[in-house]
Amino acid sequence: MINQNKNQKSTINLSVIFSFWNEEEVLSELIRHVRKVLIEELRKKTIGSYELIFVNDASTDRSLEILMNEVNKNKDIKIVNTSRNFGGPICILAGMQYASGNTVIYMDADLQDPPEFIPEMLRVYKEQDVDIVHTVRKSRDGESRLKLLITKLGYFILNKISSVDIQPEVGDFKVFSRRAVDHLIQLKENKPFIRGLVRWIGFKQTTIEYDREKRFAGETKFPILGKRVISNFFDSALISFSDVPLKLVSIMGFLVSFGTFLVLIYVMVQKFLGHNLPGWTAIMVAMLFLGSLELLALGILGLYINSIFIEAKRRPNFIIESVYGFDDKQNKEPKRKIKT
Repeated sequence: MINQNKNQKSTINLSVIFSFWNEEEVLSELIRHVRKVLIEELRKKTIGSYELIFVNDASTDRSLEILMNEVNKNKDIKIVNTSRNFGGPICILAGMQYASGNTVIYMDADLQDPPEFIPEMLRVYKEQDVDIVHTVRKSRDGESRLKLLITKLGYFILNKISSVDIQPEVGDFKVFSRRAVDHLIQLKENKPFIRGLVRWIGFKQTTIEYDREKRFAGETKFPILGKRVISNFFDSALISFSDVPLKLVSIMGFLVSFGTFLVLIYVMVQKFLGHNLPGWTAIMVAMLFLGSLELLALGILGLYINSIFIEAKRRPNFIIESVYGFDDKQNKEPKRKIKT
């Protein structure tokens, strides 16, 4: 397998995947930047070919129109349209299923991930003979202190409780070998946490640092306190790779039970000694504390049960409405199918 990977890297056929929703203000400039970089890599013979796969997450603006104009003019553009809005992580996996290259790059469509960094990523990918190259954001231009603080806190929590190593400031801007992609698209989680899954599949991985730029135009689709971000953290990141919340609730329950037992002994001793205990305040505090603990435990259990419920339905992760720019066979089915 190692020799096979080396042979693939001798001639890189590159698939670059973008998932997006309502990015009409950015797409033309994004395509211009990426195409300029990759044409130069073709000239240098760093890569043998490339394709740009845009997974349109049911955009409601002119994004599809812009891409269709590009498809009609250039054969390097491929479009995958979902039937409704499924979310970024799902669209990443959808794009991977349609990717035909032996090397795959995923990057955001807002130009915060600089296309000019792709040659350096490919250089490390080939020289270090790895399956995955992660990019670590050493700076994040145009982002508020509040967002940076909450992001740092989120990574700290994940690192403390996760069963896999989630390195801080590692985003979704990555290079993947073909075999890494093939293993990722076999995973059938309905709420995938991509950064965790990438670490979970293993293989040889490395990291390089880069400066993340501010958004080229438009507004972020993932505000730090938005519903999508919060839902992704609790429903995907927090519980997908850790049972620590369940263990924590069990420990808290044991400690409270032990404390309650001690209080019961104290009350019985006071009763036999004939002391008068008014007790109303103590009872109310105890009731409120125990009630809050029970609600916390039920909430954590609910997250896991909901995850089991969703997985048990066996619904597909996404539905493709249409594709453009692929050959006839790819127009009917993905290039790589998930194995059952």
